[in-house]
Amino acid sequence: MKVVIVEDEIAASENLIYLLQKIDADIEVLNVLDSVTTAVAYFSKPTEAELVFMDIHLADGISFEIFEQVKITTPIIFTTAYDQYAIKAFKVNSVDYLLKPLNEEELSEAINKFKNNATLTPPVNNQIQGMLELLQSKSKAYKTTYLVQKRDELIPVKTGDIAYFYIDTGIVKAVTHTNQSYMITKKLEDIELELNPAEFHRVNRQFIINKTAVANVKFYFNGKLIVNVNPPSPERIVASKAKASDVKNWLNS
Repeated sequence: MKVVIVEDEIAASENLIYLLQKIDADIEVLNVLDSVTTAVAYFSKPTEAELVFMDIHLADGISFEIFEQVKITTPIIFTTAYDQYAIKAFKVNSVDYLLKPLNEEELSEAINKFKNNATLTPPVNNQIQGMLELLQSKSKAYKTTYLVQKRDELIPVKTGDIAYFYIDTGIVKAVTHTNQSYMITKKLEDIELELNPAEFHRVNRQFIINKTAVANVKFYFNGKLIVNVNPPSPERIVASKAKASDVKNWLNS
C-alpha cells in the first residue's frame, strides 16, 4: 500500500513511518509534506497514493485549507492532538482519525478499517464539507456559563471570565481572571468538550487554559514548554514535546 504523510513535525512523521513499517512492511511512504503549500502543490498533480495521513495543524495553517485549493479523492486518516468536536465530526462523516500521540494498536485498526471499506469510502471532499458544516453548527453550542456554588448561593460565571481550569487533588477548579477559585462538579474531559477550542486549550492532563490568560511561553528541556498564566497557576504548567507544536499553533491562531 502506498501512502502520503502530511505532517509538519519531523519527530511525528518519523514515528508514524516507523509504526507503519512495523505494522506492515509492504507499506510504502511516497512523500512527507510539511505544509499547506507543499500539500496543495503535490495533490495538484496525479498521485499513486492509496491513503493519506494528514495532521490538522500544519506549519502554515490548518489542513482544511488544502481542500479549498485542490480536490483530493484519496481517502484520508486525520491526526490531531486535540479538538474533540472535530473528532466527533470525523466519526459522523466516516472519516478516520487518530489522536496524538499515535498508538500502534489504533493505527493498525484504522488501516484495517480502510482496507475493509476502501470501496465504500465516499468522496473525500464531500466528507470534508460535511465535517466543516458540523463544526460550524457545534460552534454555536459551546458552553457560555458555569453555575458554581459559593457558600450558600449559586453564582453564574461566564466562561470568558475563567482564566483556567485545573485538577487539584482530584477536584476540578475554575480560576477566574480576578483570581477567584470555584469548584466545578465535572470531569476535566467533559469540560474540554464544552469549551470553544479557539479560546481554550488543554495543554496537559491537569490544565485547560484560556488564551487570554497566557502571559508567555518559555522553552523547557527535551522540547517541552512552560506556559505562564495570569493569575499565576498553583503549579507549573508544562506542555509535553508531543503537545508543544499544537500549543504554539493554538496561540498563534
